Amino acid sequence: MQARPAATAPRFRSATEESPAARGALIAIATGGLALLVGAPLAAVFAEALMQGWGAAVASLASRDAQSAIRLTLLITAIAVPLNAVFGIAAAWFITKFDFRGKAFLITLIDLPFSISPVVAGLCIVLLFGANSALGGWLVASGHPIVFAVPGIVLATVFVTFPFVARELIPVMIEQGRAEEEAALTLGATGWRVFRTVTLPNIRWALLYGTLLCTARAMGEFGAVAVVSGKIRGQTATMPITIEMFYNEYLSVAAFSMAALLTGFALLTLLLKTALELRHADALSATRRH
Repeated sequence: MQARPAATAPRFRSATEESPAARGALIAIATGGLALLVGAPLAAVFAEALMQGWGAAVASLASRDAQSAIRLTLLITAIAVPLNAVFGIAAAWFITKFDFRGKAFLITLIDLPFSISPVVAGLCIVLLFGANSALGGWLVASGHPIVFAVPGIVLATVFVTFPFVARELIPVMIEQGRAEEEAALTLGATGWRVFRTVTLPNIRWALLYGTLLCTARAMGEFGAVAVVSGKIRGQTATMPITIEMFYNEYLSVAAFSMAALLTGFALLTLLLKTALELRHADALSATRRH
């Protein structure tokens, strides 16, 4: 009697195992999409900025309006980012370390700037702090206006960017739990010492990521700032607003040179993020933030 051949076990294909043609097509689609949506606009911005040479680009950035816009943007960012860092740490600590009713609603409020239009946010600030409101009128009369002044720009920027730090910290702090802080408190450490020696080292990478994202967003905010600033040249015009002014005045080199500089600031934050990932890969992997 002839023996029957042994049945071969079925081969299970991995979900990520594709043919070379399929892999090549997916890579081509992803690369083409990035080149079309990101690479081409960036190249066009720098090409237009340098259309008349480096001298014209540098000269346009050295003008009084451009210098004022650069200083104002850096000032607003230097104020808004630390405020959002403090708020993000406090919000993440409160949400992850305490149990209370309405926690989900509070998280929803933190996410509100992601869904609401920045223009609507700016309009709300104008309605609340404008000269026609009771509070805004009193502030104007006392010599401390909010709208059409630097405080209004700071307030609008803080509102638009405050979820970035909190949203980076909350998942990390939830995953880490409370055991380490409770152990430190049991050993007699004060609340500040627990935060400084236990909590902060555990969240430092998420905090840094959130700060970098917040910085890039703060420098590039346009909608809310355009509403509350009044677009006063040399006083409340930030870099994005000045770019719009230059472009509407047909000063193409000046507009694209400012846009290239703003793009350079954003790329710098990405380079810092990438450098941190390469240098501290092990620590980032341990916290699942790579």
